[in-house]
Amino acid sequence: MAVMARVTSKGQVTIPKSVRDALRINPGDSVLFRIDAARATMERIPDLVELAGTVEVPAELRDVPGEEIIARAREAWAREAMDIDES
Repeated sequence: MAVMARVTSKGQVTIPKSVRDALRINPGDSVLFRIDAARATMERIPDLVELAGTVEVPAELRDVPGEEIIARAREAWAREAMDIDES
């Protein structure tokens, strides 16, 4: 699909309805622009509720609070960093 839009004097562009519909963009959604040389692409950023359940959690971590998982990850990263520094 190729759709044209015009840039206003303020640098704003209205996302055409056909593009909003195709990307399921609604008021309040966030979008991400990626720049590659002279080309830009835009994609809708899914909201966290939509991402729920998309990452498999190992059985041993299913009842562990998020703060504990983060603390364990930081400790592991610190140990890895120390191993790298000692090499």
